[in-house]
Amino acid sequence: MKTKNLIVKSRTENLSKIREFVSSNASEAGFSKDEIDNIILAVDEACTNVIKHAYKYSPDEEILIEIKYNKSAFTVTIEDKGISFDPNLIPSPDLQKYHREHRVGGLGMYLMKTLMDEVKYISVPGKYNRVLLTKKITAA
Repeated sequence: MKTKNLIVKSRTENLSKIREFVSSNASEAGFSKDEIDNIILAVDEACTNVIKHAYKYSPDEEILIEIKYNKSAFTVTIEDKGISFDPNLIPSPDLQKYHREHRVGGLGMYLMKTLMDEVKYISVPGKYNRVLLTKKITAA
């Protein structure tokens, strides 16, 4: 099992650092370009949610990104110490209505669940929140 960590401040300009970190590790794990793009999008959504919602744009909080992988699975864990939320309270989007209304944003959880094989949210209010995004590795 390989494990890599990255800690960044909760600023949107650090999203590019996170994307690069995820991309290089996903590439090393053997994913295709399309799979890497999907993993990056899911991680990007999760980190953006941390910055916007958990930390309310407070720029000096920390986001810990941990990547663990072996030959069968690649998991990105995103941890913050911000405001907790219950992902079960987020309704599945009505994509046709969403499109008709030309809405922007609000599809983060939907995208994460669509792009990844498994999404887990663990929260210990007052201590930490963790989102675990897992993509299975299928041998070519």
